[in-house]
Amino acid sequence: MNRVVHPIEVESYRRLRARLDTSHFPPLTRAVVERVIHSAADLEYATDLVMDEGDLEKAHAALHSGAPVVTDVEMVAAGITRRETVCRLRDAKSGPGLTRSAHAIRLAHEQVGPGAIWVIGNAPTALEELLTLGAAPALVIGLPVGFVGAVESKAALRESGLPAVSNVSEKGGSAVASAALNALLYHPTHPSEETS
Repeated sequence: MNRVVHPIEVESYRRLRARLDTSHFPPLTRAVVERVIHSAADLEYATDLVMDEGDLEKAHAALHSGAPVVTDVEMVAAGITRRETVCRLRDAKSGPGLTRSAHAIRLAHEQVGPGAIWVIGNAPTALEELLTLGAAPALVIGLPVGFVGAVESKAALRESGLPAVSNVSEKGGSAVASAALNALLYHPTHPSEETS
């Protein structure tokens, strides 16, 4: 992907790296950590995020081979640049014991099947539903935000053994979830393409 990086972004990363040494992270982990911090101006994500470099490598390959990208809400989809996404929230309906967000995840799973990359930044119930579906994802970026269910849903994601990016705290949201996906999307597929 040829991407022109704006000078403001270059300066933002320079300042971020002046305040926080990220050089010890493996390449894809570093890319995700830095882009999430950049999106939120929150250095605490460096110790709050949880991911595995091997999982990221496989997800990076899947993403660049055309794996579908599914989001829980349109705000996450809006933050993902240069890539089509699937978001079924407009088609979803709530019902007894089922939130609209959870129903949207069911609909998306029926549409995309296994091997997708799931990006959940808003609704803990969407993440909880995904964990019940046997979705066989390439990666789950599970960063829902909130005081009710967010911490618990992210802990359940980590305990599931699925390849994942999550965080320990209540923090998260659409901007950081889409930033984590964009980090993988922007990262070069060949080492000779690296610029930062």
